[in-house]
Amino acid sequence: MAQVAGVHSERLARVASLLTSRGRKELGRFTFEGPTLLDEALRSGTQLEELFVSEAVLDRNPVVRELEAAGVPVFTVDDRAIHKISDLDTPTGLVAVAPARYVAPAQALEGRLTLILADLNDPANVGTLLRSAEAFGAAGVILGPAGVDPYHPKVVRGAMGAVFRLRLCVCTPDELAAQAAGVAVLGLDRGGRPLPEAGFPGRTALVVGHERRGLGAWGALCSGTLTIPMLGSAESLNAAVAGSIALYEASKTREKR
Repeated sequence: MAQVAGVHSERLARVASLLTSRGRKELGRFTFEGPTLLDEALRSGTQLEELFVSEAVLDRNPVVRELEAAGVPVFTVDDRAIHKISDLDTPTGLVAVAPARYVAPAQALEGRLTLILADLNDPANVGTLLRSAEAFGAAGVILGPAGVDPYHPKVVRGAMGAVFRLRLCVCTPDELAAQAAGVAVLGLDRGGRPLPEAGFPGRTALVVGHERRGLGAWGALCSGTLTIPMLGSAESLNAAVAGSIALYEASKTREKR
């Protein structure tokens, strides 16, 4: 039988704190919402620590009952309580808590292709880039500590399950530099070599810079830069579009090998 979590309970206050970067960092956990992300989490083997559901969700979603029977703590909440732990204007009625998973820089660089996000702070862009990274074969994504973290609720929604499967790392350029030997670190920059000429030999890390600040301190890590040729009059592409194009181009090159 599901337990009841009141709007003023300490448990609910702790879950609400996971909507903040500080809370996620201190507790090492994050929340995600809705049946679609729950299915993605279960498909990926993600460990669930708690589930908070409305009475309506409890009645119509058999997966919740199955998880409760398997030992996952399930709590029922009323409308006021669900709004407290949701960042949506119209909550789904299902909020799950899971542990945040981070790897060391060396582990994030283990694959043939790694994505580096140079302190991007737009959650929508970061979520899209995590989704593209998984789609185009990057096993790891490294994020700068001055940007948004990968478990921000909007990032998790935009990534559509990628956060459950990618190797995620948050580190500084200096911390990464000591582990990047043997990796071709290539930054996206307007003055770089045309992307189709890159070749992407061996292990490659693509660095996507901030839309206004560019590569910043991450530029010192780059052994070269790449640019996306454009036929129209637009001055630039946003970070999510540029990074996704570069990841696709890298995946095409690897398919030919």
